[in-house]
Amino acid sequence: QLAMDFPSEDILLVTASPVIKAVTNFKQVSKTLEEFDVEEQPSSLLEKRYPNIKVIQSGVKQLKSDEHQVLTEDGKEYIYEKLCLCAGAKPKLILEGNPYVLGIRDTDSAEAFQKNLAQAERIVVVGNGGIALELVYEIQGCEVIWAIKDKAIGNTFFDVGAAEFLIPKLTAVNWETPIECKRTKYTVEGNDEKERPIAAPDKLGSALGPDWHEGLELKGTKEFSHKVHIEILCEVKKIHLQEEFLQLQQTSLTFPKEEKNAEPDEVLWPVYVELTNGKIYGCNFIVSATGVMPNVKPFLDGNDFAVGEDGGLKVDKYMHTSLPDIYAAGDICTASWEPSPVWHQMRLWTQARQMGWYAAKCMAADTLGEPIEMDFCFELFAHITKFFNYKVVILGKYNAQGLGLDHELLLRCTKGQEYVKVVMQNGRMMGAVLIGETDLEETFENLILNQMDLSAYGEDLLNPDIDIEDYFD
Repeated sequence: QLAMDFPSEDILLVTASPVIKAVTNFKQVSKTLEEFDVEEQPSSLLEKRYPNIKVIQSGVKQLKSDEHQVLTEDGKEYIYEKLCLCAGAKPKLILEGNPYVLGIRDTDSAEAFQKNLAQAERIVVVGNGGIALELVYEIQGCEVIWAIKDKAIGNTFFDVGAAEFLIPKLTAVNWETPIECKRTKYTVEGNDEKERPIAAPDKLGSALGPDWHEGLELKGTKEFSHKVHIEILCEVKKIHLQEEFLQLQQTSLTFPKEEKNAEPDEVLWPVYVELTNGKIYGCNFIVSATGVMPNVKPFLDGNDFAVGEDGGLKVDKYMHTSLPDIYAAGDICTASWEPSPVWHQMRLWTQARQMGWYAAKCMAADTLGEPIEMDFCFELFAHITKFFNYKVVILGKYNAQGLGLDHELLLRCTKGQEYVKVVMQNGRMMGAVLIGETDLEETFENLILNQMDLSAYGEDLLNPDIDIEDYFD
């Protein structure tokens, strides 16, 4: 965006990764809903397309904001007029530095995970967000113990009802082959395999797009089976290596079979997970999918940034940090303006793309001394994705975030087909979760945006015999 706004200026992109993330197959589904693929491409493609962009492949060592200077790890210095920090976030690992604990956040760690899975008979997955959901659904031929701190799966996106709707998909015996997703390619094409620099484990790869598991063969050692056991309302208390576990003289458990309690396990595992509910399970390795933390560390030293409660760099409604000429966008930043009543920040691909585009517009407006309106994408929280092979659309305050007790929910559910939940407050629609091919996203988006009083319709709003789309067209 900057290269288009300033064709005669030098635009530098400093990145530690050998590839860049490109948005392809972009589709505007409705006013606020967008679908796109995220592809990794060699940075030379970007430089070819925009001759005024220069990609510098190096990590950032230090930012000297007073001097408008960025020092890179390869020993060079760059002076900037305007700077935008888009360094994303890094996985919150339940335990740093343990070889049996893998974080999944980027392509490099997804590849490491795949290598380990090929030899695995049992893994423990910890976490309850999008990555954990996808992972547990996609893994075959390996026992999965899934530890979640909530009552229901997918708590970031869903309520208990939606979780109940999805659970049969996890335990289905005639597990269908996933329909090919048409959303993300997850390879590093254009970089020859042999020459591809492998990032060191502590170096961050580039963040995963919404279909990072595509094209990864997620199969363990056991023949085709889909075994998932969920331990709810618990967290990891301690992780024991094999020797420590033997010294404990505690009992670990086998994989629980239908309706029977797990029995003591005879197998010796490389690593053991002790949960806060007192159970201990042995496994080949542990996947930590417990969310991310803004990657601010390289920039804080010597710079007085205002930092949000979640650890991100605070930005105002023009994506401006608290320091002159420095902007931030995506997972690294914390939106600190007064948000629209039906928008909130969530560290997702869709928001990263929107914030990046809008930050460039703000940098341009500031440079040219022009006024700028807040972008429309911040009017309504809107995200479209896929879980367990269902299309999932989430809109507005879909989990009644911040609405207190003063709201009601309308539900419609057809087992195995669709799940529709609407959050209402004072007769107005505030949010919605749509799972399956409901075709209601555009209608609901409009009803949330225009805040029309719907109290006259009551529960008929979701009556399957009424064609609500035509009605509110």
